[in-house]
Amino acid sequence: MGAGPSPSSTGRPPEPVGPVMDRDEVDRALARLGAEHEAVETSLLALQDHAGRRLLEGAGLTGVTKERWAATEQSISLLWAYFDAYTAALESARELRARRRWPGRDDLVELTERLRGESVTLSGAALHAAPTLGGPARLTERFTLGELVNRMNELYAHALDVVVAADVVWSALPARIDLLAAELHRTRQLAHSVGVRPGEHPSGDDLESITAELTELRAQVVSDPLAFWVPAPGSSAPGGGRPDTGRYDRAARALEDVRREIDAVLTVRQDAEQRLVRLRDVLSRADRTLAEARSARGEVLAKIAASEVPAVSGPSIALQEQLATAAEYRRHAQWHRLSPLLESLEREAEDELLRARESLTAVTAPLAVRAELRGRLDAYKAKVARHGMAEDPLLIERYDAARRMLWSAPCDLRVAEEAVLRYQRAAADVLVPRHPGPVDQRGES
Repeated sequence: MGAGPSPSSTGRPPEPVGPVMDRDEVDRALARLGAEHEAVETSLLALQDHAGRRLLEGAGLTGVTKERWAATEQSISLLWAYFDAYTAALESARELRARRRWPGRDDLVELTERLRGESVTLSGAALHAAPTLGGPARLTERFTLGELVNRMNELYAHALDVVVAADVVWSALPARIDLLAAELHRTRQLAHSVGVRPGEHPSGDDLESITAELTELRAQVVSDPLAFWVPAPGSSAPGGGRPDTGRYDRAARALEDVRREIDAVLTVRQDAEQRLVRLRDVLSRADRTLAEARSARGEVLAKIAASEVPAVSGPSIALQEQLATAAEYRRHAQWHRLSPLLESLEREAEDELLRARESLTAVTAPLAVRAELRGRLDAYKAKVARHGMAEDPLLIERYDAARRMLWSAPCDLRVAEEAVLRYQRAAADVLVPRHPGPVDQRGES
């Protein structure tokens, strides 16, 4: 593999490639090609020393990265072969130019051919094994020095893209995964201390799942980093893109959800006793209210006739049993079970107290009606007395009749209300001549 023989070595005069270059053009071309040689060499040495390349060479690769790196290694080998051929051709041209300060026409024709023509021929195992850009591999390829530079630049860009992408993923994801794994370890310890364990609490199972996911994710990132690389749309620069953090982000969100659940359990541990005391108080108030309702129902049935009085249920045995279970959870530090039980108990206890109050209101409604009728009767009697009509025989008779019904047991509310209305109408009839104007039969005019 190397530069092909110069035309002059064959004994035949070289065929000029376009206009023959003069001495100044040759010197400028050699200077430009020398600068390009130096730039390519610098880039190749940087690629050789790149941390990503060293990691790729020493890693146990799998999947996409294994396939792409195998092809990239061949490209790098070909790249060095191209560079060696370029170096040899450039040195040969420099030696030819250095023979004479003022080169003759034959020298200028040969230099023009070497600098502008397809003066570099490559062949060999490295060329055959390595993939070529833009077409199938050939047994022999001929290049101009400019074409060879372009081919090296293309191969270098493709190789650098693989190396940089792998290095960026390795630099970003494993460290973040390790930090999340450390946070996961602390969370697991905290979860265990409050009874959040696999098989006993959903969050414990979630922690196991996150642990398995992070372990698998890290192994895959280390062995196949290019599977986690997202190229930037429309970017042709080597390494243009970003690491794919989707699986990492989902694991981080799942861990945050577990942390919030554990925080809730910790909160339960801190105020569990106070919440249990409040629950006992609410249920006790509900029981007392129901007891009062049952007592009032007996009184209503004894004192009020012809009235539908709803039945009163007993205290909630189920809630008392759940309260005892909650206390048992607290004694045994089973905070993960206590937390949801307390939340449901608090809702149900408030509902139980409301139900007891509604039951008391429904049971005592007839007594409230009787009290309201008694109040109306006495209010009208006082009004009649203020107008000097307290001794009216009809009013006395109707007042006494209404009073006997309202203060006797059992009281028939329907009949008693009719008696009160008769007294109101009689009072109104008596008061109208002395007090013109409309009279409210249920109160003051």
